[in-house]
Amino acid sequence: MNKLPTNSIKACDCSPPEGGNRFSGWLGRSLLRLTGWRIEGAIPQYPKMVIAVAPHTSNWDFFLGVAVLFALRIKIRFLGKHSIFVPVAKQLLEMIGGMPVDRNAPHGLVADVVAQFDAQDKMILAVAPEGTRSPKFPWKTGFLAIAHQANAKVVLIGFDFARKSVVIGPTLVSAGDFDADMQEVYRFFGTVTAKYPKNVVLAKPQTPVE
Repeated sequence: MNKLPTNSIKACDCSPPEGGNRFSGWLGRSLLRLTGWRIEGAIPQYPKMVIAVAPHTSNWDFFLGVAVLFALRIKIRFLGKHSIFVPVAKQLLEMIGGMPVDRNAPHGLVADVVAQFDAQDKMILAVAPEGTRSPKFPWKTGFLAIAHQANAKVVLIGFDFARKSVVIGPTLVSAGDFDADMQEVYRFFGTVTAKYPKNVVLAKPQTPVE
């Protein structure tokens, strides 16, 4: 049997997309340290991931997320309302991975983001599955649909304000049963404490018995 030349076999680069530089990495770590936050766990080594970050109850979550992004030196994309992509803000948002979307067309949104995944060798999409800072149940499952169609792993990351810990949780591989997947999602995020816990709903509210 003829063997392929050693130099013809190309190793798979399965690492996540890198972002930032040594300075931004130092800045992110310094911001976390100065504010008393720490990162628990490590980002899995996959080239394509959908990162679900929760609970999302405060505008501070965004700034914490940016510090974590800098500290981990990964490149992410995130979805934002197209209305906030105005001059000056637009340049800043796109620099840190922002993608303007029209949330009035959710079915088209999934297809558009999947197309973005298909066009890239590596891509990480970060989403807030609640879709709002107000109490809401059930959470949105669009991130699972995107991961399933794009053959991307789902990584759960929790912001625990009680312990000041960014918890890198389990990795899910969606088989398309989003209801079952969401039970795993709710179970994990039930272990972390939001800045405003009353705004987090992880189960269907019970109807009062008359």
